[in-house]
Amino acid sequence: MKWEIVIGLETHAQLSTASKIFSGAATAFGAAPNTQASAVDIALPGVLPVLNKGAVERAIRFGLAVNATINRRSVFARKNYFYPDLPKGYQISQYELPVVEKGTLNIVVGDTEKTIRIARAHLEEDAGKSLHEDFHGMSGIDLNRAGTPLLEIVSEPDMRSAAEAVAYAKALHTLVRWIGICDGNMQEGSFRCDANVSVRPQGSDKFGTRCEIKNLNSFRFLEQAIEFEAKRQIELIEDGGAVVQETRLYDPDKGETRAMRSKEDAMDYRYFPDPDLPPLEVSKQWIDKIKCDLPELPQVMANRFHLDYGLTKYEATTLTRDGVMADFFEYALAFVSTQPAEWPKLPKPPSRGINIAKAKPDAKLVANWILGEVASLLNKEDASTAEFRITPHQLAELMHRIKGGTVSAKIAKEILRILWNENPEGDIDFIIEEHGFRQISDSGAIEKIVDQVLAANPRSVEEFRAGKEKAFNALVGQVMKATQGKANPAQVNELLRKKLGG
Repeated sequence: MKWEIVIGLETHAQLSTASKIFSGAATAFGAAPNTQASAVDIALPGVLPVLNKGAVERAIRFGLAVNATINRRSVFARKNYFYPDLPKGYQISQYELPVVEKGTLNIVVGDTEKTIRIARAHLEEDAGKSLHEDFHGMSGIDLNRAGTPLLEIVSEPDMRSAAEAVAYAKALHTLVRWIGICDGNMQEGSFRCDANVSVRPQGSDKFGTRCEIKNLNSFRFLEQAIEFEAKRQIELIEDGGAVVQETRLYDPDKGETRAMRSKEDAMDYRYFPDPDLPPLEVSKQWIDKIKCDLPELPQVMANRFHLDYGLTKYEATTLTRDGVMADFFEYALAFVSTQPAEWPKLPKPPSRGINIAKAKPDAKLVANWILGEVASLLNKEDASTAEFRITPHQLAELMHRIKGGTVSAKIAKEILRILWNENPEGDIDFIIEEHGFRQISDSGAIEKIVDQVLAANPRSVEEFRAGKEKAFNALVGQVMKATQGKANPAQVNELLRKKLGG
């Protein structure tokens, strides 16, 4: 039997407010345990919660960004359960009437685009944290996170593979950072996912029994956990067993999920409207103002890069996963497609004044360098795009030197490495002269080296004339080696073919 995986994600995004959702306590990460837990956060008798307007504004901003319905009236509820790091014995959340409902988010897997429906996004407070590692025979409780504002974003079960789930999580991660509502720091718990996974026979429209995998804080773990859980459920059913609805944890060391507790339903939490908080009412004027303040969204920008510049959907989506990288691309492209004398006159962002027809031939070149060499330098140091050590001006100057024949693409990579690792503020022309990187374009000098290579490699010459194209590439390589990569590749190719008669 062939099986279909059905996946829905519940994502908790910590909102970027300076204070908590119902108190004035700070939300800064890394404070000493229990130093940022106010009387409201720990529910001392007689205290009352007061809603943080900034948290509401961020929820609305998200709803508008995913084309969702913003409910003008929403209600806070008490979600009742007992856990040591939940001091009130209930969590303030939204249930029947959330602030955001029915949005969509497009994802790209390879070059295939798919729309994922977002059922709801509701405001709630975070719980504290139980600490087990530093204690023997007991647990510690840190209530600094208690009351931290969260936006829980719940997708419909529209994903059918771990790859789609990761693409959705990455698109969501990009969006919340792009619109400034969450820093997206997964290591600090600012962005974490719960995956609801079930399987059903291919072609069936009936959902299987789902299991929820809690608190996945990396895209790699999300993918691994879903793949293991789907495989576990399929094998269980095929062996005559039945999937039990439960909450599971993913163990990255063993690469497996394990049971945590039976899965609760809404009735287990005994939701009821919080008597201390009046209904949240949002004016149309406020929604309109927030909408006007939204930046160009990543999916809109990716579509523009695809249509205007001819980039593939994958390239466009990758460039717009991060606002810093997207800006870097736009600025570098504007500088590459214009002359340095024009750079001071370019508007900000430069896309507003760029000649699209003129820039289009350069877009692929710039995208390839950013997604290739620049991304490789970042990956080697596990650095973020905020840690770029070169400027769009420098990359553009390098592209101009390649286009003008001053250096080859191979040498340009070495110059980029020097700029990155040794001299971030260095002058490119100075580096070219200091290291003797200037490309050899003198046809007489190149011809002399070509003749030497042909004389030294008679076997390759014979193989090429016998129809083996690889032999030609070998000869090109020998010429480039003899010139330390400085010979103009186009001239080398032309001279070799001329002398070989092919």
